[in-house]
Amino acid sequence: MVIAVGLAAGGAYAVRRGAADLLASAGTPTTASSSRETSAATRSKASRPTATAPVPAAGRAAPAPKITYPLQGTGGFRTATSAGKVAGRGGRLLRYRVAVEGGIRNVDVESFAREVETILADPRGWTGGGEWRLQRVGRDDPTDFTVLLATPVTRGRLCADTTDHYTSCRAGDRVVVNVARWAHGVPYFPDLGQYRQYLINHEVGHRLGHGHELCPRAGGPAPVMQQQTLGLHGCTPNAWPRVDGAPHTGPSGQYADRIPAED
Repeated sequence: MVIAVGLAAGGAYAVRRGAADLLASAGTPTTASSSRETSAATRSKASRPTATAPVPAAGRAAPAPKITYPLQGTGGFRTATSAGKVAGRGGRLLRYRVAVEGGIRNVDVESFAREVETILADPRGWTGGGEWRLQRVGRDDPTDFTVLLATPVTRGRLCADTTDHYTSCRAGDRVVVNVARWAHGVPYFPDLGQYRQYLINHEVGHRLGHGHELCPRAGGPAPVMQQQTLGLHGCTPNAWPRVDGAPHTGPSGQYADRIPAED
């Protein structure tokens, strides 16, 4: 299925269902590679030993293909079809779907959806306190919000801020994840996986009604609603709304951090 996103003034968009799930890539990816193989002249085994390809160490998985993307994708989204279980032990139930913009390469939409689901189902997250339950649903099910992995220009248009190609946002019932941040993270997080956890929890936190917060204590973990993408201000990186089994928050407010240019 394709969710076609019309990028009109004010960030509004329309959803249309199409017959095709896969979209052609738009634009030139930020990174591309090509290779040529050349063959050496044949030599006798007596004069030259046969070279063998190196064997990967036992149990070592091959590295994941590098995520590539154009600055502006197609504007249409592939939607994950599978659904998940309800996460959380109580509270209001919200259902969400997950989609990836056409033009983003080496991101499987079903795998991305499972990663989002794993983050949102973690007991350190929004479903751990009994206030919220969250469930990932398929493309044809009713939803309360959608998590979109978008290219930088599409992010700017969906978030009604075309000058910002760096951060992610929440716009209405859309949680817009900038693929540039998903792929590269930020300097303040040495661990990309931890940053991705923060990114999902922060933007979904906005959908749940939370505003930005400040660092409550230098040297302590940052609140998940602090804009850690732009700076830590004395706090240490933290990806979760709950720390040591309890909600972790800071004073309401945000810093006047400069937004970097796109990668």
